[in-house]
Amino acid sequence: MHTSPDFNTTAQPEVARAIPAPTRLVVDAPTRMFHWLFALSFVGAYLTADGERWRLLHVTLGYTLAGLLAFRVLYGLFGPRQAGLGQVWRKLAGTLAWLRSLTSAPGLTAINWRQGQNLLMALAVFALLVMVVPLTLSGYGTYNEWGDWLEDVHEFFGEAFLMVVLGHIALIAGLSLLRRKNQALPMLTGRVEGPGPSLVKHNRSWLAVLLLAAVLAFGAWQWQQSSKGLVSAQTWSGLLSGQSDHEDDD
Repeated sequence: MHTSPDFNTTAQPEVARAIPAPTRLVVDAPTRMFHWLFALSFVGAYLTADGERWRLLHVTLGYTLAGLLAFRVLYGLFGPRQAGLGQVWRKLAGTLAWLRSLTSAPGLTAINWRQGQNLLMALAVFALLVMVVPLTLSGYGTYNEWGDWLEDVHEFFGEAFLMVVLGHIALIAGLSLLRRKNQALPMLTGRVEGPGPSLVKHNRSWLAVLLLAAVLAFGAWQWQQSSKGLVSAQTWSGLLSGQSDHEDDD
């Protein structure tokens, strides 16, 4: 007796391969927006630290850093639980206990290295947030000519901030290789792979858009306040002439 093949059975593997892996939302949109605006503001401020022609842009980015810090503190206090800064503090509170475990552990395999990695990550985040205060205050004092010594203080904290940033990036890269998973991806997509409930119940994309709009509006306002703009016309002409000279050389 001739029987027809079971098409449903043969099609199941293809259907299974088409199903995407489950993911969970662990970082909301305002936190991610803050992270990248914070990073871009510092990079821009660091690159424009030298030279009078970039001064207003440098100052504007410094003010933006201070404003972003204020937002992060307020969002950590009044926002959802997973965005609270208390999580960073709780991780840091276990530092002494983890250090004591290093001396009492019978061997390297008995040490909770994952906790140590999380402590380093929390320490880097905490240091970056804290250092914004002396960095921006010393920059404000330098801009208003409160004393020449403040310029040295500002430069010191700027270089220290850069070192922490580079250490933070190196730590993320190292953990990504060690755990064979991109540790920076959740700060881009907000999601991690794996089953289970999402830590973030509401993404709050509207708040992320408002934060971005506020930063852009502040930059535009600073631009209008200066007759020369954030970057002087001489700077632009110098850059364009330099580009033209480079093209002529080619």
